[in-house]
Formats: sequence, C-alpha cells, structure tokens
Amino acid sequence: MEIKDLKPSLIWNLFVQITQIPRPSGKEEKIVNFLIDFAKKHQLEVKKDQAMNVMIRKPATPGKENLRTVILQSHVDMVCEKNSDVDFNFETGAIQTYVENGWVKAKGTTLGADNGIGVAAALAILASTDIEHGPIVALFTSDEENGLTGANAMQSDFLPGDILLNLDSEDWGEFCIGCAGGKNTTGFFTYQEVPAPKDYFWFEIQISGLTGGHSGCDIHKGLGNANKILARYLYALSKKCPVILSKIDGGNLHNAIPREASATVGIPMDEKENAIIVSNLLQADLQRELPEEDKAVKLHLRTVEAPSSAIDEDTGNRLILALYALPHGELGWSFDMPGMVETSTNLASIKMKEGNKIVVTTSQRSATASLKDNTVNMVSSVFSLAGAEVVSSDGYSGWKPNPNSSVLQISEDVFEKISDEKPKVVATHGGLECGLFLEKNPNLDMISCGPTILGAHSPEERLEIASVEKWWNFLTELLPSIPEK
Repeated sequence: MEIKDLKPSLIWNLFVQITQIPRPSGKEEKIVNFLIDFAKKHQLEVKKDQAMNVMIRKPATPGKENLRTVILQSHVDMVCEKNSDVDFNFETGAIQTYVENGWVKAKGTTLGADNGIGVAAALAILASTDIEHGPIVALFTSDEENGLTGANAMQSDFLPGDILLNLDSEDWGEFCIGCAGGKNTTGFFTYQEVPAPKDYFWFEIQISGLTGGHSGCDIHKGLGNANKILARYLYALSKKCPVILSKIDGGNLHNAIPREASATVGIPMDEKENAIIVSNLLQADLQRELPEEDKAVKLHLRTVEAPSSAIDEDTGNRLILALYALPHGELGWSFDMPGMVETSTNLASIKMKEGNKIVVTTSQRSATASLKDNTVNMVSSVFSLAGAEVVSSDGYSGWKPNPNSSVLQISEDVFEKISDEKPKVVATHGGLECGLFLEKNPNLDMISCGPTILGAHSPEERLEIASVEKWWNFLTELLPSIPEK
C-alpha cells in the first residue's frame, strides 16, 4: 500500500505533496510559495509577513456565520536529521516515504510529520466542500524548530480570533493545555592549532546506534546522548594517559537528543591498549544502563594516520572536563501536572567552526521561568569555569495550563461522542508556540492536539495511520460544535 491510497484521502494526498517539498528550518520559501498558490487556487484570502508566516482565511459555511472564528495553527518547517550512511540533501530532496505495519515512515531520514501532518490537516479543511464550520483562519508559522522565531516575530493581526487549535501534538487521545518555555545556552572554546605529535597513537572513536529523539518530549526516557557518552569515554581515557584532540563532532540540532558523535584522538604509543580497554568497559556499562531502545549502541575505534595539527592540550582538557560536567536530562518533575517533566537540559551539539572555535550548544526547558533561568545559569557556570565564552538566546515563553478552558470542554465532549472514552488532558515538556501567541493575543482560548507520532526529531520518526483518521474525524466534528460569538 502507498500513502496516496490511505484514508481519508484528502489529508493524506496533501501530506504526500508536503513531503515532496524541501522545508528545512529557516529555508521555507518553497513550502510558503506552495501555500500561497494553494490559497489562490481555492480563491481564498492569503497574507504573508516578513517572517515568512502565512495566514489563509476561509469564510464560514452557510448557516455557520455566527460561530466564533477558529485559528488552525501549524508550523511549516521540519527537523532535518538523517542516518550517517544516508546520502540525502534536505534542501533539494523529497522525503522517501513508505508504509509499514500501520505506520508511515521515511527511508533513513526524519519524516516531517512534525508538523507536516498539521499543515496537511489545515489545508484539507480549507479545501473541503462538505465540512461545516464557522470562519476559519489557517495560520502557518515559520522556523519553529530553530526556536519559534516565526511566531515570535509575527504581528498580532495574524491572530484574528479567540479560539486556537494548535495542530502540533504527537499523541492521539491527549489534549495538551500547557508547555514548557525554552532557551539555548552556547559555549565557545577558542583553541590554538598546534602540530600533532607524530609519535602518538592516533585513532577515531565513533559513537553510533542510539535512537535519539525529541529533547523535550523524550528527555525523560533515559535515552543515550552520544555527546555525553563521548565525553565519558574521553574523560575516562584522560585519567589513564595524556589525551590530545584533533577533531570532535557530535549532534546537530538544539532540540534533538544526539545519536552520533566522534573524535580523533591521540595518546602516547605505549598507552594504545588503554584506548581499547576504556572502550570495552564503557560499552559493557552502557549495555546495563541504557533502555532497550538503545541496546544497539556501539563504540567503534579505528586507527587513523597522524593528523597535521591538533587542538592545544590545555583547551582540549578544558573541553573534555566541560562536556563531562555539563548536565543532561530531566532535572525536576512538575507538582502541578503529575508525570510531566518540569525542567531539563540537553547537551545538543559539538561543532568545530572557522576561526579555531569549538561551539557547544545546549538547550534548557522549564514550565517555570525561574527554573529555566536557574538551569541556564547552571550550564553557563560550567562553561565559565572551563574558560569558554557563554551566550544565551532570548528564548521563548511557556504556556500556563488552563483546565477551565471552554474549547477544552467542548473538545472533551466531542472526543467522548466519537470514541466513547475520555481523553487525557496533559501539558508537554516540548516547546509549542502557544505561549508566544498568548503574549500577542491574551484572549486566546487554546488546546493542542494531533495524531500519534513516535521518534520525532530522529530518523525513527513515524506516523500512526489509524490515529490520523481518528484525529480527522475529531476535527471535522469539532468545528461545527464551536459556540456562537
């Protein structure tokens, strides 16, 4: 079976089209042009702002003109992650999708169901001729995955309503009514390029086989972080012998738990066995420590020729200590929403840049602003102690839960009507744009919902087919149930 054969055909056909359009964060021109052309084709009012956000209006169906306006909101960009053995260019290539055992998946890359299926649902409602609804505003935001910059830059006139359905949740049967705020903290190490010792044993250590995942929604699962494992190896090795680094690399995105990392390392020739011993011991420890999803973790060592240059020993040592000391994972759980992580941090990426810079990116999240700032300060302190320059982003606001929301109560009633069971009401540790929307329109009444997506922000991302139909049925039943103005 192919995706185009799935039901409901309207939403699935649109999702297929979206997967064929390159849309990395910050490079959304092609998907934005697609949205504008779509609006013109269906003779709908469309508007684009300078931040590449797009708003499309659809009038109410006959007899529903007095219903309150509903904003259907989704983001157009996608996380671009692939397996290291996959040759794929996210700026030019079409996602290679396939169907397997009730799921839609991609071949070796992220699928982009986060949030492509939300975009498809909104477009399907705009294109439909048999769904009753009041006035509809479809809002498509840009650059969400890089820090919600499109929503942050958007003007309040792009929110011309007081009910908003965020279509960016990933568990069917749950209604999300709150989310964490977030901030990135980056450490910059400046190193001296020195001649690499020729009489050293040089090898490359590679960390692979990890599942990875969303740094918000999956942070509590105890999944392996390739950067932390690499730091653990280098720290343990440095306790046995001098360690010189020539190259280091790990992770890619601030909002993804890193799956792969590597370093080119030199040690005295007579310490060669220690490189292998430390690797074997750590591999055994990881097999005991990591969850089932990460049992395929592998530490691979291979001998390489001596490089021409290396990172000076002092900077290399400070970098290893900082990477080992930087926290990662959940730091506290919510008292208000039991079962939800309150505060966390992610050691996201390590990159060597021009100008002899090593850039270490971390991401902090919390539903409580003071705890978010406290975690930023904790991470900044580690960087400062290691002699790195520290820069923190402006960040984004959280969304305080409102359990008395009227749209929530209507949604619960509709859900029970179509499924004969009660939905779960939750808050997410992931970042949603809803907090920023509230700052621009304090009168908004919001929920977030969506079909089931697993493995978001990783090549394991997959979209449950059955949940898409259930979610679609919910949306089409909810829209005519919205109260009058």
